[in-house]
Amino acid sequence: MEQLNPSDLKAILHSKRANLYYLEHARVMQKDGRVLYLTEAKNENQYWNIPIANTTVILLGTGTSITQAAMRMLCSAGVLVGFCGGGGTPLFSGSEVEWLTPQSEYRPTEYMQGWMSFWFDDSKRLEVAKQFQFSRIEFIRKVWAKDKDLKDEGFYLDDQDIELALNQFEKKIPLQSKVGDLLLTEAATTKLLYKAAAKRCGAKDFSRNPEQGDLANDFLNHGNYLAYGLAATTLWVLGISHSFAVMHGKTRRGALVFDVADLVKDAVILPWAFICAKEGATEQEFRQQVLQKLTEHKCLDWMFDAVKEVALNTNRVVGSKGEDQP
Repeated sequence: MEQLNPSDLKAILHSKRANLYYLEHARVMQKDGRVLYLTEAKNENQYWNIPIANTTVILLGTGTSITQAAMRMLCSAGVLVGFCGGGGTPLFSGSEVEWLTPQSEYRPTEYMQGWMSFWFDDSKRLEVAKQFQFSRIEFIRKVWAKDKDLKDEGFYLDDQDIELALNQFEKKIPLQSKVGDLLLTEAATTKLLYKAAAKRCGAKDFSRNPEQGDLANDFLNHGNYLAYGLAATTLWVLGISHSFAVMHGKTRRGALVFDVADLVKDAVILPWAFICAKEGATEQEFRQQVLQKLTEHKCLDWMFDAVKEVALNTNRVVGSKGEDQP
């Protein structure tokens, strides 16, 4: 079999990559210049190829292991690797490090420098936090307006409860004078969206509790971690440290990952967690549905564009060829 080197792989922009993997009870290894995962069947072992040049994130769940050679190839291809519990949560590795990022000192400089130009100014950081929330609302409207599957499940933008929640949030954003107040307003809006989704999917007495153990809460946990993977990829590719959050606490580990993930969570993860819970879907079925929607609505592109627009703070077109390459 022909030997492949990472340098021989055709470069695919991270914002255009299609794959995000969650593996459990598998061994990830390098074989003949390719990264594979091995699963143990009843009578034989089966190998499956991972197209690393077209992959953004790999989450390794329970019962998994990875070889040093495979990790080296994944790093060369710019793939983030995270160790997690069953179903994608909680996320952990050696010493509570969120992500094993591909090591490269040659990250872009302009985005981090642009981020630093406003971050130490409280008022400017608040304005960026507000801009992120406007972007979040815009994406909900964009996705829910065109997704036929969501409409089939009763999610219509012009329904009174949904329209009221988004419009009220939009009007309140400019009035907030502190990040803490903006967080409270955002949380109240998300609570209204939970209520709207629960109503449409017949989830009576739903309350958001990551430890609750019901399907809707479990799927929200699982889907959120998929969004965190995309957010971590966006920030790594652009060379922006996770430490410089605009919404979540300045001392919270990986806080900027949560800020960026919030750009797409309500639009995609929230409704499908409730829909799949109503249908009694398995974790794998939910994950496949969410990954399909994350790709269909180009969520990674949306994250890249939003972060770049803030970092560069110019009117030039973002997302031009090659800009999100390492």
